[in-house]
Amino acid sequence: MGSPVVLGIESSCDETGAGLVRDGQLLGHAVASSMDEHARFGGVVPEIAARAHVSSLTPVVSRALTGAGLRMRDIGAVAVTTGPGLSGALQVGLAGAKGLAYALGVPLYGVHHLAGHVAADTLEHGPLPDPCVVLIVSGGHTSLLLVRDLARDPILHLGDTLDDAAGECFDKVARVFGLPYPGGPAIDRAACTGDPGAVAFPRPLTGPRDAPYAFSFSGLKTAAARWAEQHRIRGARLPLADGAAALQEAVADVLTRKAVAACRVYGVGTLVVVGGVAANSRVRALAEERCREAGITPRVPPLRLCTDNGAMIAAVGDLLVRAGARPAPLDVSVDPSAPLEYAALHPVARAGAGAA
Repeated sequence: MGSPVVLGIESSCDETGAGLVRDGQLLGHAVASSMDEHARFGGVVPEIAARAHVSSLTPVVSRALTGAGLRMRDIGAVAVTTGPGLSGALQVGLAGAKGLAYALGVPLYGVHHLAGHVAADTLEHGPLPDPCVVLIVSGGHTSLLLVRDLARDPILHLGDTLDDAAGECFDKVARVFGLPYPGGPAIDRAACTGDPGAVAFPRPLTGPRDAPYAFSFSGLKTAAARWAEQHRIRGARLPLADGAAALQEAVADVLTRKAVAACRVYGVGTLVVVGGVAANSRVRALAEERCREAGITPRVPPLRLCTDNGAMIAAVGDLLVRAGARPAPLDVSVDPSAPLEYAALHPVARAGAGAA
């Protein structure tokens, strides 16, 4: 008899996601986004996000089940994002997950959101090599990790962002450029016809004395804002496509340069790039190009699994179930600022990993 079907629920920000995974195979998933409701504010409004999750959670779970050809009684475990993220949004997902787990009489697992992004790649490319280097790039996080057994072992941080994350940089610069929210896709679209060498934007923390795997995009954001301001002061037309292409190139250059360097230093043959910014066309292309030159295998999830979704949370839950991890107690709570140390966000799961 195989492993149980794991339902994963994601509600850390503005996407309500549900996914179904068994034995590493994605059976079905569905996502509802409240992004359009936030766009007029230029960013995510926590109260709007939480209310959207309340109305979307049940329909999204139903759509995922229908797409997989399953019924509620087929679910054998429930995994849910318990952090990091917006507190109110996380509470909605956790409350729904607790109710389902209790009603179905199945175990509940609390999952770290970023571990979900890492696990998303396994749904497309199979188990992660042990070890592998993982570059997480999203709106709120930019981290370079050394990952071994995701379900059992601690995650080693090689470097993290010191200020703005890559996606945050895109969002803020897009606003300065007059582009819509979310900024990442808008920058990517605008860059299509631009010259990436037209503007000499800085490459932060890439000097010989800088921390080799740390990131900082605040200065790049400021440089792009000043470049745009200088054009407006002169009354000149802003060469938007060139600015977007140059910004995108700077971000992709820093991310991939450091990631490939980490693979070389640690003797790792696989680089996994995940998170919302992994959907950026230049980040994907440059990662593949530099990995090929260095003899490293690149792994990037398909676009539908880069942004927040329930499938990635179900993937972590499936790994925890198969590792013999103990489930979370039903009084497990959210941790909006949880550090990424383990895939599970409740101590009993880590203590029980590998147990019979």
